[in-house]
Amino acid sequence: MSDLRLRRSVLYMPASNQRALDKAKTLPADSLILDLEDAVGPEEKELARTQVCAAVKGGGYGDRELVIRVNAPQTPWGEADLRAAIEARPDAILMPKVSSPAVLESIANHLEALDAPEDIAIWAMIETPAAILNIQEIARARRDRRTRLTCLVLGTNDLAKDTWAQLVPGRVPMLPWMMFTLAAARAEGLTVLDGVWNDIGDVDGCRTECRQARDLGFDGKTLIHPNQLEPANTSFAPTEEEVRRARLVIEAFDKPEYAKRGAIKIEGRMYERQHIGMAKRAVTWSDAIAAKGY
Repeated sequence: MSDLRLRRSVLYMPASNQRALDKAKTLPADSLILDLEDAVGPEEKELARTQVCAAVKGGGYGDRELVIRVNAPQTPWGEADLRAAIEARPDAILMPKVSSPAVLESIANHLEALDAPEDIAIWAMIETPAAILNIQEIARARRDRRTRLTCLVLGTNDLAKDTWAQLVPGRVPMLPWMMFTLAAARAEGLTVLDGVWNDIGDVDGCRTECRQARDLGFDGKTLIHPNQLEPANTSFAPTEEEVRRARLVIEAFDKPEYAKRGAIKIEGRMYERQHIGMAKRAVTWSDAIAAKGY
């Protein structure tokens, strides 16, 4: 059994909706983002904060990763959100509008001042043009352990709003920003998640976009409806054929006769030693999914 943390499906849940918070305990999601920001109107912010923190403290979510998205510190609700989230002790706190490493430094100072438990991680929303321009420096903030940065989350709707780029099939306008973010994350060992698919009635469209993100190299996708869980879970999992071939590669390079070979042919394809790591990742991923059960 692998201890890999799966983040194929990362579902936003409105913190103001108690029924949704309860339902989330039964959904096949790898991670849940309990949202105090965009999904909650100004008049519901305080109720949502109380409900979501009670839900996290109350438990019942199994091995689902729990993340609280707070409002930005400069908003009227940001400071209270951060204090309440720290007290609730989710797995991570998702910070919106992280446009520079200075934002993460400021959050680190807040966490220290509030004596936040060390096991609470920080996720960063990448959702502004400034964030894209500063993405390498933002990802490098992980080197300062005080920031607790572990994950970058693309906010494609906000990027579209601020840049006037269109959310068209294939996402050609977004691809450079997506790949810049992915490269920065991989360079620093961070998880990186794709933005949401907005049409909750178009499950096939969601599946297509999940597969695109998987092919680009993303760890998973943020979602806004339970009917998007299956497309994400299956799209970000290695196929049976990929796992079969991965096991063949690992077994072949383990044979004594190939100990000094840099490349070998398997079923008509050439594999180099660099493919061993890729093969082991596929097998580890598959084993972790099998252990999870969905």
